[in-house]
Amino acid sequence: MDNSPARGTRDLLPATVAVRDHVLARITEVYHRYGYQRIETPAIENIERLTGGQGGENEKLIYKILRRGLTELPDSLDELADLGLRFDLTVPLTRFYGNNHATLPVPFRSFQFGPVWRAEKPQKDRYRQFNQCDIDLIGEESVLAEAELIEATTDALAAAGLPGTTVRLSDRRFLSALAEGAGVAPEAQGSFFITLDKLDKIGWDGVRKELTERAGFTAAQVDGVQTAITALQGLDPAKLADQLTDAVPNLAENVAEDLAATTTALAELATTRELGWEFDPTLVRGMGYYTGQIFEISHPGTSASVAGGGRYDKLIGRSLGKDVPACGFSIGFERIVNLLDNAPRTDAVAVLHEADVTPAEVLAVARRLRAEGRQVTTIKRRGKFGTQLGRLEEWGYTSFVHVRSGDVADERGLGSRESS
Repeated sequence: MDNSPARGTRDLLPATVAVRDHVLARITEVYHRYGYQRIETPAIENIERLTGGQGGENEKLIYKILRRGLTELPDSLDELADLGLRFDLTVPLTRFYGNNHATLPVPFRSFQFGPVWRAEKPQKDRYRQFNQCDIDLIGEESVLAEAELIEATTDALAAAGLPGTTVRLSDRRFLSALAEGAGVAPEAQGSFFITLDKLDKIGWDGVRKELTERAGFTAAQVDGVQTAITALQGLDPAKLADQLTDAVPNLAENVAEDLAATTTALAELATTRELGWEFDPTLVRGMGYYTGQIFEISHPGTSASVAGGGRYDKLIGRSLGKDVPACGFSIGFERIVNLLDNAPRTDAVAVLHEADVTPAEVLAVARRLRAEGRQVTTIKRRGKFGTQLGRLEEWGYTSFVHVRSGDVADERGLGSRESS
């Protein structure tokens, strides 16, 4: 049988997992410091929740699970599945909150890490199973939520080894006002934004073609939005509210004020760390559940964003029966790991023992080292000594102890290739 993993998935070797563990540990440490509590949600959700029209293009990539116990085929193929694998962590969080809100603090700060699944076409750096890392602040109405999430996430990225990030900020309410001014009806804005989100990949020509030829929008509508967005690029951050109001007359005053409050917090944050930021009118984000400010974080090491999120005040209310203010941030965990070559080496000791050494003697040496808080592995001596030491160094060990019957075991560093 072919031992390769399924297409779009991969095996992770110990050295790779070590890097991932290091990144997750640093991120977790920072988020805990900001008061975010780790939760877990199931990998599977009811198909009705996953296909509720708020997941954007991801709803086309759901892995569906066949109903159990079917005795005959249903009339519709859609009735074959009642469950599906989650495609992100936000939709499961809203169900989690609806189910547990009576016992949760207000506001509630949550932190999630776990695998998600999307039926992507396998290609470089795009997998069918990958991990996401999310923080969310539920129950905070003000832009304190946006400002805190941005600060915590840029802090976490720096701790993981990615300082010097840039925050891009926009607002779905601003985009709605822009689209409305160009004649795009409110009920059509969702599909309009999903296509506009592809701007960085297919350019304005591609966006215009897809919107006019496939989605039924007019060229005048697309051109109107393009003209307005182009005029809004490069705004002076210090005068953002006034400039937005002048450029988009139908923009609500509170939207401009909220953006100004967030940019003021960003400007102050940028004085304390290596951080850039900008208002980006082309930023859309494809999920249909965003209702307010949206943001992405980029890094010079990659053209893709390394984190993104926004406010989704209406999503929880779809199942809870009342709207709850909510804002979240998702870190591109896989992209971050790919940007980092190696995790800091840990102090790992190999206890190399000859065949004539008793298990009691070997374990006594290892026990003494573990009592010092060291990472210790017992390994039988075999083959050429220098070759075995080379393999140990490749595997991440920093030192070794050679245990021979009747001898005192001395620890030696691996880099020197010393033998005893």
